[in-house]
Amino acid sequence: MSTTTPTSSALPPAPWKSLFSQHISKMPTPHFVLSTLTAAPPNSPTPYLPRARYCIFRGFWAELPENNHNEAERNPRVYESDCPTFTTDVRMEKVRDLFGSSASHAEKEDQIQGSGGGGPVEAVWWVEEVGTQWRVKGRAFVVAGDVEGDEGDGERRSGVRTLKSEVGKRMRLVDKSKETHWSWAREIEGSFGNCSPGIRGSFRAPPPGQSVKQPYNDIDLQLGTQVKDLKDPIARKNFRVIIIVPDSVEQVDLRDPAKARRYRYTFDENNRASGGWRTEELWP
Repeated sequence: MSTTTPTSSALPPAPWKSLFSQHISKMPTPHFVLSTLTAAPPNSPTPYLPRARYCIFRGFWAELPENNHNEAERNPRVYESDCPTFTTDVRMEKVRDLFGSSASHAEKEDQIQGSGGGGPVEAVWWVEEVGTQWRVKGRAFVVAGDVEGDEGDGERRSGVRTLKSEVGKRMRLVDKSKETHWSWAREIEGSFGNCSPGIRGSFRAPPPGQSVKQPYNDIDLQLGTQVKDLKDPIARKNFRVIIIVPDSVEQVDLRDPAKARRYRYTFDENNRASGGWRTEELWP
């Protein structure tokens, strides 16, 4: 475990997390809509434009869901967090959005290939099974292979330091005796292992968004590939875990129109009695 990662062992879980998890577990597939900001074209009246796409919730950071088909070495349960995760391909536009709209406004290709980001996002789940909408607003950070020095300069990279600092503030230490056995890199491989061979193979697909008329590496990159090797160099090079650090969460309960309510949870580090969150009850 890197010493650059602070922990919040004193904070209990967020007051919304348990119910959120219960609701998401009822969905056949935990799809959600993710919105990011992308740089607007020159001479545009606004500096950013919205972008939205469907993603799949992959559990909370440091709490990798159990999967009997996953052969990857697992981290011990040392930490917990309230940070939703999903996976993506570094070649997708959303990764560039998370870097370009971040505080550092990283745009260089080598920066985008590594860990970092932190651009603003909004994630929305509509859980029809319980008539409830969940909206998570916050910042999203990219976890790449350089997170522990496997690639590039490791922790000498500012993106890695920012990632570990900002996400680490939301990681609760629950088992100090095994703290030194926890690894960011192992968590990435575990996340890759939790994907099916077909999903892993998607990271060896032709370049997303590129014209089919343009040349590409058609030997290593093909549609419909099945990847069973957890260390497949091409798929792993493109694979990323994205961590959403929530600053605001809204639950809109619409089960009974006569009793509908909106609950807004706002992160407030000083409000330790409620897990660092302030709760408001609102009209829907």
